[in-house]
Amino acid sequence: MRIFQFKQESGKKITKFDSNFVMSRITQTKKAAHIGCMHLAEGGVIGYHQAVVPQLLLIVSGEGWVRGEANEYIKVRCGEAVHWDKHEWHETKTEAGLMAIVIESEELDTSLMMPL
Repeated sequence: MRIFQFKQESGKKITKFDSNFVMSRITQTKKAAHIGCMHLAEGGVIGYHQAVVPQLLLIVSGEGWVRGEANEYIKVRCGEAVHWDKHEWHETKTEAGLMAIVIESEELDTSLMMPL
């Protein structure tokens, strides 16, 4: 399990084409990707299971706890992302609720993301 951040502070200011915004890179894939949005209410959990393919979980609101194969939970907040490898056992839970975008693909390149 690896944890990254995509907060504004870790992004790059874009001014090309008279633009004015900050872009935080997430991933690039050459293979098909499945992208979804997960809504966990108070006390919600994504149960302990193996990742079918590499998986990237981006917390976009709220906070929670994640773990990989070690039985140690790590707190994650809005603006942070968690990467699990194919076949890696993992779990996500929250006390107060959270919303996350999940990207699943045989090929996830996280080299552009900022480690936490």
